[in-house]
Parts: sequence; C-alpha cells; structure tokens
Amino acid sequence: MNNDPQPARLSHHAVLIYVIKWLCLTIIVGILAGTASALFLTLLDQATNFRESNLWIVGFLPLGGLMIGLAYHHWGNNVVKGTNQLLEEFHNPKQVIPIKMAPMVLFGTLITHLFGGSAGREGTAVQMGAAISDQFSHLFKLKTQDRQILIIIGISAGFASIFGTPFAAAIFALEVLILKQYRYDAILPSIFAAIIADFTCTAWGVSHTQYDIPIVPVMSIENMLWAIVVGIIFGLAAMFFSGTTHFFSALFKKINYAPMRPLIGGIAIAVAVWMMGSQKYIGLGIPMIESAFKIDLDSYDFLLKILFTSFTIGAGFKGGEVTPLFFIGATLGNALVWFVPLPMALLAGMGFVALFSGASNTPVASTILGIEIFGIESVFFIGIACLFSYLCSGGTGIYSSQKKVGFKFLLYNLIR
Repeated sequence: MNNDPQPARLSHHAVLIYVIKWLCLTIIVGILAGTASALFLTLLDQATNFRESNLWIVGFLPLGGLMIGLAYHHWGNNVVKGTNQLLEEFHNPKQVIPIKMAPMVLFGTLITHLFGGSAGREGTAVQMGAAISDQFSHLFKLKTQDRQILIIIGISAGFASIFGTPFAAAIFALEVLILKQYRYDAILPSIFAAIIADFTCTAWGVSHTQYDIPIVPVMSIENMLWAIVVGIIFGLAAMFFSGTTHFFSALFKKINYAPMRPLIGGIAIAVAVWMMGSQKYIGLGIPMIESAFKIDLDSYDFLLKILFTSFTIGAGFKGGEVTPLFFIGATLGNALVWFVPLPMALLAGMGFVALFSGASNTPVASTILGIEIFGIESVFFIGIACLFSYLCSGGTGIYSSQKKVGFKFLLYNLIR
C-alpha cells in the first residue's frame, strides 16, 4: 500500500496555481474592461449632449457612416462581425481576437451617436472587454477551454461595467454563449470579473441611470395570466425586431461596396429625423425610457424605435441593440397600460427586460437584470414575462451566430 502523500500535495498545489491564475486574470481583465467602459461612457455622454444641443449635426450622419464604412473596409475587415465574431470564436476557435476590435468599435459607436444613429452601447463594451481579455490567451498560451473562459469573463466585464449589473452580466456571458449547458468552471471567474469591472467603472466617477417600479401588486392567478399575455406580446415584438434587423442587414449587403451601406443608410435616417424634427428615436433614448415609467407616451413609439434601430444596425453603424431594446420594451409596456390592468411602471419594467430576453435568448440573465435594476419585489412578474418572451420570440435572435439549442428551439423546429 502506497502511503506517499506526494500526489495529494501535487493536487493541492495544482488547485492553488489554478485559483491564483484565474484570480489574477479576472482582476486584470475587470480593471482594464471597466476602465475602457468608463472612458467610452464619458465620451458617449459628451457626444450625445452635443448632438442633442445641435440637431443640425444629424445632417452629417451620411458622412459619419462613410467614415465608419471606410475605416472597417480598410482596417477592420477581420473584426467587422462584432459580437457575432466573439460567439464564433468561442465555439470554433481560430485566432486570437484582434485587439484593434476595441478602438474600432469605440470609434464607430461614438461616430454613430454623435451624428444621430439609433444604436446601443453594450456591443461596444462587450467587444472591448472580450478583445482585451483574449490577448492574455496568446500571452500565456492558454488551451482552448481556458481561452473560452477568458472570452466569457471579457463579455461579462464589458456588460457589467456598461450597465452596472454584475450578476446579470456574469450569467449573460454564460447564457448567450452556451444555451445548452453552463460552463460551471467559468461561473466564478465570470462573476468576479463582472464585479471588478463594475467597481472600476464606478470608481472612475461614471454613474448609471436608475429606474424604479414604485407599485407591485400581489401575484394572483389573474395577474399571472396577464403577465403571461404581456410576455407573449413582448416575445412577438422581440421576434419582429430581430427579423427586421436581419432583413435590413441582408438588404444592405446587396450593396457590394461596403462603405456605401452606412452612407446610404445615413442619408435615409437624416432625412427621416429632419422631417420629424425630433431626436426621440435616435441615440440611446434614455429620456424616453425614463418617461415610460412615469407618463403616457405615444402608442407607436416602440414601433418607430424598432424601425430606426434595425435600419441603423442593418446599414452598418455600430453600438449594439440592448439599450434600444430597453427603449422598445419600456415604451411598449407603457402602451399596454391601456388594456392590461397592471401599473404602468411595472409594465414598462417588464418590457424593459423581457424584450432583451426574447431578442438575445437569455431569460435567466434578463430576469436577474430586472432584479438588479428594479429590485426583488417585481421578480415574479419580470420572471414570467422574460420566460414567455423567450419562448415566443421565434427561432432566431439579434445574434445570428448564437447556437440554436435547447427546449425553445426544439419546440420551434417541431412547430415549423
């Protein structure tokens, strides 16, 4: 019988090295991603404030689109897929994500928002975070499984620092990449990186918009049924948004010379804004989201935001879709108050996260997002809305490279 304790000592040593390695990597990635997001949010606020004070600058959106198109055509061909590239690289590793993805998407997003495109900001933060984190896989010559964890923590850190929701970010990074099963070895690094990134971004003096649901009714059978109904409606809206975005992307790809796509798209958007004389549907739309929780809005606001955003993204502008999804969901929830007997703020909050759930196929992360933003009191309404939005949002989503597995997609394929 071998009583040599050496194997046990080696095992403990290996575990210690593993823990130290990931502790150091998550701290470094969290700090770098949080700092990058803080810089981005500061510059984005300045660009947004300037545009809102100078409506005339929207007339230069075609020029801004041409600048983005030329930049990616000449220097960014290998990073033009954006968030979809992160998903592809996770599932089929080929090469380290080029670090230039970070400055390219930062530049493209700032130009988009400065001149009046309708886009989000999470795509920028997620791409910057993953591009930064993936550099360490090359530096430390990590194996494929470890590199996948690095991509996860980069996405988590970027999402957390941009919205101030670390736990939702950690689950989002896992759920958006792996719909079939979670990578349990990535959960703790993902959470830790998200917390560090969020803390870092806040430490730089960047704050996040606060929302409130003041009244949450008791969860009765009747209210549960209403939550299911509105969840289905949100899911259909998410499917419409995803389909419209893919439609415009396919339409613009018929233009062979890529830099012309955002140029032409910019002309159309600039003309539409000029005819309306309003900036309600361009940029992030934070003021409209805040209003959706408090006052009656036009019933068509969500529809126009869908069209403006899907057209902007489809034409090749940069930024992302999540904040526009918050806008669409909140304003749609606001409109539903006319025939759904639930409080306005609750409906807006349910739509806020449920549209995101359906469009990104991340019901768990979306529910946690709702808890972090609105509090635990509304969790049952939010959870039901996110689940049914996810189930009823069709067989696609905003991320075309996302793996289509799991019960929802099995059910969808059976129905088809």
